[in-house]
Amino acid sequence: MEVSFDLLIGAIVAGLLLGGFYAAVTAGISISFGMLDIVNIAHPGFIILGSYIAYIVNLEFGVDPVIVSVVMLPVFYLLGTAIYQVYYLSFEKRGQESLRGLAFFFGVLFVTEVVLLLAFGVDYRYVEAPYIGPSLHFGPVDLPLRMLVPCLAALTMFAALQIFITRTFIGRAILAVSQDQFALQLMAVDPVRIKRIAFGLSIATASVAGALPAQRSSIHASTRRFSPYPGHRNLPWASRRNQLTW
Repeated sequence: MEVSFDLLIGAIVAGLLLGGFYAAVTAGISISFGMLDIVNIAHPGFIILGSYIAYIVNLEFGVDPVIVSVVMLPVFYLLGTAIYQVYYLSFEKRGQESLRGLAFFFGVLFVTEVVLLLAFGVDYRYVEAPYIGPSLHFGPVDLPLRMLVPCLAALTMFAALQIFITRTFIGRAILAVSQDQFALQLMAVDPVRIKRIAFGLSIATASVAGALPAQRSSIHASTRRFSPYPGHRNLPWASRRNQLTW
């Protein structure tokens, strides 16, 4: 069985571009799970919320979804800090963050999903942007802009996070709080404040992660069907209009 070189190159490029979306999705989860040891299973719900906010603003005002996600970053950050404050006072401060904290985030996920389903129903939603249809052509390789733009946006977000975490005092404090909170207290830094900021950042990334798949596939309120892959007929992102072609 012979494999076409053009198809092989196209598949590799598609995988790299799709990886940008997955990277944006995992950024917030990496902060909450890996650095703060907070089992935030509600993160997909915030990503879907970001998708619907991008859809509403795009529908009403015609604003690009990426621009909407950047504008909404402070709102999602404040939402994340508020959720962490409730989580800390209710569970972490009392040493009950393990099982009850997990149930708390499951409840947040459930409420978010139900509210979105009640508000928007089960219909698929689409956004409009000038780069959804065109592609860049480099010999045998086609780069669909609807995949390239989200990938570049995700990489930009990662670069900004990397600079913030490694070049700023608060960023280095976030790294420290994930390793030794007691040592951080000896440096006259409040670990709770740092964790609140870090959790706010993790939720803020959901604003960008939610806007990225909205440009290349349909939006659905159910997190159980959450997937950016447009070629699977059983997933809500599947759409003949946005079917990946090379």
